Amino acid sequence: MAEKQSRTVAKVPKQTIAEPVVAPKLLSGGNPQIAKGYGDAPVQAYIAAMPGWKSEIGRRLDALISRTVPGVCKAVKWNSPFYGMEGQGWFLGVHCFTHYVKVAFFRGALLDPQPPGKSKQKEVRYLNIRENDDIDEAQFAAWVEQASRLPGERM
Repeated sequence: MAEKQSRTVAKVPKQTIAEPVVAPKLLSGGNPQIAKGYGDAPVQAYIAAMPGWKSEIGRRLDALISRTVPGVCKAVKWNSPFYGMEGQGWFLGVHCFTHYVKVAFFRGALLDPQPPGKSKQKEVRYLNIRENDDIDEAQFAAWVEQASRLPGERM
């Protein structure tokens, strides 16, 4: 009697091809182009893609905001990280420019004291952080804490 040949096919693992790691495109002024997304992961991707010294500023700001407002909501929209409160909207946004990182307090005119940068929008105030600027972390945390208690922007 002839030997029976097995009809089972050996399972060969598919060869996985590693996707090439592509750095995010930097838009005008060095602002990273990051896909819209909600949660910490897209914000961390944005911060990691911030060019040069700006990435360290992003990490410091994110840590300060997260420490000051436990449970803060995060998202990336329009290639910028946003921070807000569940059900209240967004109170702060960050954006990279060529020579500075801009922090926008959407209700900044209501903060005491107000952040130094004025806006064309009545309630918005800015804090521009340049490469060698010292960040007054206590003042920044006070602004974040105040801003988190105000009604945010719906975007």
